[in-house]
Amino acid sequence: MTPDRPDDAPAPAPGSPKSPSGPENSAPPSRKRARTPSLAEGVALLEAHLKTLPSSPGVYRMLNAAGDALYVGKARNLKRRVTSYTQTDRLPMRLKRMVAETESLEVVVTHTEVEALLLESNLVKRLRPRFNVQLRDDKSFPYILVTADHPAPQITKHRGARSRPGEYFGPFASAGAVNRTLTALQRAFLLRSCSDSVYSSRTRPCLLYQIKRCSAPCVGRINQADYAELVAEAHDFLSGQSRDVQQRLALAMQGASEALDFETAAKLRDRIRALAQVQAHQDINVEDIDEADIIAAHQAGGQTCIQVFFFRAGSNYGNRAYYPSHDRETALDEIMAAFIGQFYENKTPPRLILLSDKPADEELLAEALSVSAGRKVELLLPQRGSKRRVIDHALANAREALGRRMAENASQRQLLEGVAQALGLDAPPNRIEVYDNSHIQGRHAYGAMIVAGPEGFMKSAYRKFSIVGPKHGKDRPKPASEPAAPTTLHEPSPAFQVESEPTPAEVVAALPAPTGGDDYAMMREVMERRFARALKEDPERERGTWPDLVMLDGGQGQLNSALAVFAELGIDDVAIVAIAKGPDRDAGRERFFMPGKPPFSLEPKDPVLYFLQRLRDEAHRFAIGTHRAKRSKQIGHSLLDEVAGIGAKRKKALLLHFGSAQAVARAGLTDLTQVAGINETVAKKIYDHFHGQ
Repeated sequence: MTPDRPDDAPAPAPGSPKSPSGPENSAPPSRKRARTPSLAEGVALLEAHLKTLPSSPGVYRMLNAAGDALYVGKARNLKRRVTSYTQTDRLPMRLKRMVAETESLEVVVTHTEVEALLLESNLVKRLRPRFNVQLRDDKSFPYILVTADHPAPQITKHRGARSRPGEYFGPFASAGAVNRTLTALQRAFLLRSCSDSVYSSRTRPCLLYQIKRCSAPCVGRINQADYAELVAEAHDFLSGQSRDVQQRLALAMQGASEALDFETAAKLRDRIRALAQVQAHQDINVEDIDEADIIAAHQAGGQTCIQVFFFRAGSNYGNRAYYPSHDRETALDEIMAAFIGQFYENKTPPRLILLSDKPADEELLAEALSVSAGRKVELLLPQRGSKRRVIDHALANAREALGRRMAENASQRQLLEGVAQALGLDAPPNRIEVYDNSHIQGRHAYGAMIVAGPEGFMKSAYRKFSIVGPKHGKDRPKPASEPAAPTTLHEPSPAFQVESEPTPAEVVAALPAPTGGDDYAMMREVMERRFARALKEDPERERGTWPDLVMLDGGQGQLNSALAVFAELGIDDVAIVAIAKGPDRDAGRERFFMPGKPPFSLEPKDPVLYFLQRLRDEAHRFAIGTHRAKRSKQIGHSLLDEVAGIGAKRKKALLLHFGSAQAVARAGLTDLTQVAGINETVAKKIYDHFHGQ
């Protein structure tokens, strides 16, 4: 994803200052023209900025010639920190490269160094500077929400912005962990999980009441005071007071048993068992940890894996592995500090964070997290005891995960080398873009682009294209003669049966005329939109968003369409291949089409063929999923929804009177006025809408 321009005014992170204490430092203007990176010129530019830099806390951004952020850093003393970059004999090679590429410097002054740290984490996540340690985390964590905007609070899974009033508990590592915990909590506390609309429409208890997972407050099977007590118990349990809740329930069960109230005792017993299930469903048990995150890092081969375990209410809520992007020379303490700052930029940290390694600026980091959370947050590096055993367990997971990733990457690199050899490329591709279209007779048409590289699928770079229509191809030259229809999908057109490279004019001449639902016209539109934007946003190809290989799901016709776009845009250095299924659409007999080459196939058991099939199938899956989502969304769409002033009541009256939306569209003014609730003004509005007046 292309980062935002540094000139945009970024929104402060939660807990960071709403506005800096001083204006953005107006440093000397940078050079307007791009220059060849030179360390001496970069140092001279920074020295020129030093004359106006303050000696106060703040955040600085180093920008390249295109205006993109190379590095974002915070400092207690801005002038002293930037001065250190001019002392090149003390800089590692990574920072020398950064200084050489620097064309300008931007500064934001803050009140304190803590505010600078919070703002730095925000900017790094937004701008993704190339020389920063970057946490590539594009997934939100699920939480458990106990609502507070209804007399009978609901317990439910929540993901996204915390805009609804209530208590949020988590995070959980996965939706599965949330679902399992919710099921057990419903058995333990009998809180409702239905939506407010379902709750208000109930006239009798639902199935969850019958299977003892709800107390049915919707129909008065429990009074408001007793339900509030259940909510309070659930809150205590999720807040870390699980043992107290279990002890209270155990005492109540014993009292009911002694009073010979065996039915109540049995219900309390079932609730205690449900609570035990919540606490027992974890990979490791730690008796003296109620609320904590465990962060452990392992380094090997210039890569780092960071494992995060989540403990809440004495239970292990699961774990996730992260692989932050960083230079091979970056020290582990710097990686840990950057990871923690960015990880908690949009999350509330727990009271205790257990670490395997000491981060840089540990005290400052703890203070910044405390400011963000609104309470004290402690960073602890345990050396012995149960807490150390948890760290060792997390380290073992990090070591194994990194080993698996490096093995997978090695296999991926071998496959990319095989792709280069099979397709005759100069070097293994670092970025492969695969395109496919999906539609039903031209309706709900979508194009899809998936991206793969040395580390596998790059899902954050996936893109979908809503097909606009023939206007993208109506002005293109039409072919002099119609190509043979049965063979265009799998056989090369006559223009491509020669061994010499065809000219752009020959490519255009070989194109079929674009029509509605035409796959070739759709592919042409997708390619034109993708690469016209690439030329506009990254003409120098410095941002890593240009592909080394373009792969199309289709045959010679799709290849011709893409080549025509490349010819028009002046792109002649991007490798391109189309992959078509073999006879009877038999997987394993695919044919490959490339410019200036006859169609060819790979050996059926060739690992490279399996790899290319997997890329093609992923693009197909993404395209089909996008198309189905659009189609499902419009299944309930009616022609009457487009008429201004027609609400649900009038729409229902029209459909009951005429029987269908099409019949409404054909109706005359007199017929429309016969419908209850439709006066002459509304009838004329409906008539004019469907008859274009």
